Amino acid sequence: MTETKETTAGWRKGLTRNVVILGFVSLLNDGASEMIYPLMPVFLTAVLGAGPEALGVIEGIAESTASLLKLYSGYLSDRVKKRKGWIVAGYALSNIIRPLIAFSTSWLHVLALRFSDRVGKGLRTSPRDAIIADSTPAAFRGKAYGFHRAMDHSGAIVGPLAATALLLLYHDNLRTIFLLSVIPGVLAVGMLLFGLKETPAAGPKASAPSAVFSFRSSLREMPLGFQKFLFIILVFTLGNSTDAFLLLRAQQLGVPVTLLPMIWVVLHIVKMAFSVPGGIVSDRVGRKKVIVAGYVVYALVYAGFGAATEHWHAWALFAAYGIYFGLTEGVEKALVADFAPPHLRGSAFGLYHLTIGVGAFPASLLFGFVWQRFSSAAAFGMGAGIALLAGVLLSLLNIKKPETAA
Repeated sequence: MTETKETTAGWRKGLTRNVVILGFVSLLNDGASEMIYPLMPVFLTAVLGAGPEALGVIEGIAESTASLLKLYSGYLSDRVKKRKGWIVAGYALSNIIRPLIAFSTSWLHVLALRFSDRVGKGLRTSPRDAIIADSTPAAFRGKAYGFHRAMDHSGAIVGPLAATALLLLYHDNLRTIFLLSVIPGVLAVGMLLFGLKETPAAGPKASAPSAVFSFRSSLREMPLGFQKFLFIILVFTLGNSTDAFLLLRAQQLGVPVTLLPMIWVVLHIVKMAFSVPGGIVSDRVGRKKVIVAGYVVYALVYAGFGAATEHWHAWALFAAYGIYFGLTEGVEKALVADFAPPHLRGSAFGLYHLTIGVGAFPASLLFGFVWQRFSSAAAFGMGAGIALLAGVLLSLLNIKKPETAA
């Protein structure tokens, strides 16, 4: 393990230079992204005339594309034992493409740009998650991933706040807001270029990279417990559609368009508040208990969205939804790092993200179909039931405590 000499007492105990740098990069990048994302459902439906099914297609394809590339970039970063280049390229591509949504005149244009944006996400995510594990002592993995997620969510607070102010300044001109998102994006890429240090992974030297990648052979290199965990993640993801549907539901419940960025802020304040504590608790009591608790919270929130009738219900449910993220996002990644052999961490994170992507596309399509053909209550009820099923399956999985995991 390298970089442990950089750990200090207090809040930074266990947090190395790379973890802190990547945290601030995520703050800036998500600040840029979240100037756009909360407004996307309104832009698609009110400006471009698209419906819920188009929203499901766009988000499903975008996230599935990213997840496929996360697998391959993680695999290659293991083979060449270099991760920084992938991270820089991925952030740069996304922050060049994302503001161009301002020029869209059709939902198909948005689809193409979201696809390109997610290519950037696919290039950077697995190498980034792996370099956090490479740079962090095992006893602090939950805290490190929780810190990264907390900084990510801090950006998701700043972004919508900036969007709200700019909406007032530019009289609800969404296209101008999208263009201005380039500013924090450029700052994020600059911080990466000059701040992030390459940290080679420990373990035996991997074979030379090959253009032919085998999913099955990569999966077989992983422990059986990790393979079972991936199946449970797939089950949960099938009920976890894009959060854009939650924003659409909030709008239906009477939340004004100008306040949609603010309800997004409420969500991310709670995410930020619970991410580090969730990670620290998982370091002490084990990942499984914390993740199962998160799945239960998710099920209750989705059931609530299905039954909601007042606009204040949306605010309360978005706040509760943030608790789910605090209990699962960083903790799931810490569990992946616990399972993965050190020299295959990029591949392990790639498999994890691919599993989520495989489930994301049908999840969003199915949710949009059920909503449009039946009702929002039926769609949210379906998501709640699948989450409970995944929680039961995970509770039955035998997982070592973090301090004894390989």
